Amino acid sequence: MTKSIYLPIDEMTEGLINYDLAADCLELSAFFADDSKALSSDLANQAEIGAEDDFVGLDEEMRYGAEEIVSGTVARIEKRQRVLGPVYPFELDGGGNVLEYVPSEAVGPASYILSLVLSHLRAMTPVLDRGDLHPDQNEVRKLREFFQYFATAALAAEIQGSAWSFGFPRPDGSGFLEKLDHIWRVLGDGRVGAQRGAPQHPKDDQVDVFAARTHLDRLPGFPLAAAQVATGKNAKHKSLKGHIGAFKTRWFEAQPVTEFIAYMIVPFAIDDEKFFDDVRTKGNILHRLRAPRRVAEAEQLLAKGTTIEGYDRLAEAVRWIEDYRRRMRTAA
Repeated sequence: MTKSIYLPIDEMTEGLINYDLAADCLELSAFFADDSKALSSDLANQAEIGAEDDFVGLDEEMRYGAEEIVSGTVARIEKRQRVLGPVYPFELDGGGNVLEYVPSEAVGPASYILSLVLSHLRAMTPVLDRGDLHPDQNEVRKLREFFQYFATAALAAEIQGSAWSFGFPRPDGSGFLEKLDHIWRVLGDGRVGAQRGAPQHPKDDQVDVFAARTHLDRLPGFPLAAAQVATGKNAKHKSLKGHIGAFKTRWFEAQPVTEFIAYMIVPFAIDDEKFFDDVRTKGNILHRLRAPRRVAEAEQLLAKGTTIEGYDRLAEAVRWIEDYRRRMRTAA
């Protein structure tokens, strides 16, 4: 494993083993490695070194032994390969011994790498921060903007329709009501207008992306998604699902009769068991094991002339990823 990657063994084995964290560390090690490869045995060695003073008995050793950590991590990576298919930017050899990063200029794999880096900013984990691999403050701001554009593309493909990047700052520099009015003139269901008592200086009122697949008759009753994009540690406490009603009553003189479908779009890998309750409380969720496939599918929509705001910025994100990798490898 690349020396620069810090494996937080205490966080990884707090309670149940965090196989997603271990898998992320193995992926990042391959991403930064000179030969683009990481060995799962190195993960075992680091786990043993980090935990050798923590085992208090045979039961604990069996529960958190390096062999179990490696086997569980390999299983998690195999699932990522299976779910993401060709957009997964890594390859695992048949024995589960070597994970290799496969560079690509395609937007699907790029969205995975961008999400992987965002998942380990210093506010989230010490993995990049302690290894001197952390992007600087301006880059972090840019990464979050890039992720919103990836999220817009992903929601367009999810709905199979047009999508607008509504979160502040908007790519076209428009104001809140100006942008909302522009979108609703396209959708044709409802009339925009701030209502009494609504906030005086709204930025986005928690909605970062709108996507819709309208009918040619321009009548209501079509898939209409509103998504919140969350990249910080407080994402688990956010939910657009309970806010949609307030959004409608605040900003429309004539409210849309078409139901909003609430989405949350995050760069994280979410544990399967936690996912059930997340969907209950936050609505539909596009995360790191879903969004990259949708981002890749968005290219077909774009070829048909579908509006996907911010898609033209994705090539810049792809270039940033490879530049970041090159700089960090050189610095190491």
